[in-house]
Amino acid sequence: MEMTGERRIAAPRQRVWEALNDPAVLQAAIPGCESVERTADDAFQAKVAVKLGPMSARFGGKVQLTNINPPESYTISGEGQGGAMGFAKGGADVSLEEVGPEDTILRYNVKAQVGGKMAQLGARLIDSTAKSMADQFFDRFAAQVAPAATTGVDAVSGTDTEYLSDGDARGPITQHGAEGMSPGGYVHRPNQRPDYVGLPLRVLTSEYLGMPFQVWLGLGAMLWVLYLIFLST
Repeated sequence: MEMTGERRIAAPRQRVWEALNDPAVLQAAIPGCESVERTADDAFQAKVAVKLGPMSARFGGKVQLTNINPPESYTISGEGQGGAMGFAKGGADVSLEEVGPEDTILRYNVKAQVGGKMAQLGARLIDSTAKSMADQFFDRFAAQVAPAATTGVDAVSGTDTEYLSDGDARGPITQHGAEGMSPGGYVHRPNQRPDYVGLPLRVLTSEYLGMPFQVWLGLGAMLWVLYLIFLST
């Protein structure tokens, strides 16, 4: 089996190189990986659970790094045993090209061989499974290495309202009330902060002598009605 490809990763080449040599990053990125341990500066051992068609097995094996040229390239080779399911062995040439301060292209050329019951499943199934695992690996790897995207929206502690850090800037309009420019015009928060409340509403919600202003209005209205009743008699 042979497989070649490349993946653009939004991270500096040095960071990508360090991640390729980090057991924790590799364990999180390899599909079905149960453990990755460094046994030497240029060697690892790993345990991986693999499902290939109707067969499932756990592989344990050793990995060796050669032709190490940091932070540009290395060759990785190894062999794993999967019990009755068979074995797998091979290697890959990996290179990193710096295409910008925050962009790196990772290229790989894999050559592998499988034996035992796995080989009986056919080259098509083996190739498609290997490609799927490679795609999963690079998706997970890139997610760990590349910085997380920021939305520019700050959440308000203790509420479900999302506010934009800049009230005059364009931003996402959410159901819970982010304020900003939408295709139909400027959208205001449905649950406004106190400093955005209009004067009439602030007066109605204020207090005087420990009683809400609405109560004073009600008392005044009642006195006015009584005054009109007595005046007419």
